[in-house]
Formats: sequence, C-alpha cells, structure tokens
Amino acid sequence: MTKLAVVEFKLLVREPGAVFSLLIPLFILVVFGSSIQPGDTVLLPIALAIAVGLVGLYMLPTTLATYRERGILRRMSTTPARPVNLLVVQVLLQLVLALAACGLLLAVAGAVLGAHLPTRVLPGVLTFLLGTAAMFAIGLLIAALAPNGRSANGIGVLLYFPLAYLAGLMQPPSQMPAIVAAVGEYTPMGAFRLSMQDVWAGGVPDPLPLGVMAAYALVVSVAAARFFRWE
Repeated sequence: MTKLAVVEFKLLVREPGAVFSLLIPLFILVVFGSSIQPGDTVLLPIALAIAVGLVGLYMLPTTLATYRERGILRRMSTTPARPVNLLVVQVLLQLVLALAACGLLLAVAGAVLGAHLPTRVLPGVLTFLLGTAAMFAIGLLIAALAPNGRSANGIGVLLYFPLAYLAGLMQPPSQMPAIVAAVGEYTPMGAFRLSMQDVWAGGVPDPLPLGVMAAYALVVSVAAARFFRWE
C-alpha cells in the first residue's frame, strides 16, 4: 500500500484541481482579509468550510469516478493491490489535501493578516474531522452514483454552490430569509461553519451542529457503500 500511496501522491500533486482547492480559499481569505477586524470570528471559518467543501465535493468524487470509468478499479481487482486499497489511499490523500488547505489558510491568516486564531485546539480538531467526514461522505456517494468522472465533477459543482449558499458562505445568514438561514444550519457546510465560529469565539461547539455533521457522515457513508461500484 505504501508504493500505491506514493504513486497516488505524485498524481495528486500534478492534478490542477488540487492546486485549485488550495488557492481558491486562500484567494478569498486574502481579498476579504485585507480589512479583517481584530477578533473576527467569521471569515476564517468560512474559508475553512470552502476549502474542505472543495476537496470533499469536487476532488474526491471526480478522482474515484474517473478511475472507475478508465477501468483502473476493475483491473486492480486482479492484482495483489486490491481496489479497496486504492479507495483507502485516495480518501487519506484527500484528507491530507484538506489539511494542507486549512493549514495554509491558518498560516497566512495568523502570520500575514494578523487574524485571530483560536486557543482551544481540540474543539477545532473535532469540528474539522466531523465536517470533513460529512463532506467526504457526500463525495463518496457522488462517486458511487456518477457514471463517469465528468458527471461526478458536474454533480459536485451543482451541489457545492447551493450548499455553500445555504451554509452562509456566500451571503451572511443575517441577510438571508429566516427560513433559508435555518435550513442552512442543517447542511454539512452550515453546521461546519457554525461550529468553527463557536471555536473561533473561544467557546465549545454546540452539540446540534456536531450531531448534524456526524449524522451526515454516518448515513451518507452507508448509502455510498451500498451503491458504490468497482466497474
């Protein structure tokens, strides 16, 4: 599996989508962070949600669906490197990509923009893991249902923007209709943003959005496993 991970890592760093997933959230942070106020608890949680969403809803399903379309998963089933190993490696590498994107955001925000960073690490880590698990689960379901890589890409994009809007990543929830803002709190991105804002405010995330993310991760993962096809 180590050799497989090395090969997949080399392919990932050459993938334009990986660069896109790193630079787009950073661009948003830098553009809007130039006028960031001391103690701001909104911008960085939004940027982090954007980064994890791009990896989970765009990179992960597109890669896996493309591999199935090209017959790579089917051919691997006849070798000692079983296709499930490739699935595990891809999920781990996409997790590393999400970590790298978030780490880059935190580094630039703290060192360059002078943004407020939370002092409580564990709640932030818990929120990141649950939010990533929820969005990766949706990505795996897209990969399971999409007939090819291009379809997975399109479905991911079509899901990403409505979810991002409902989550309050494109427009402040205070400026949205009350019912739309309320619905957004029960989306994986919305729950991620809310929990991260609690962390940035120095508190402990509310159990409800944490439970929402955990429910998405569990239920959607089961559905993805049920419908996933190797060929």
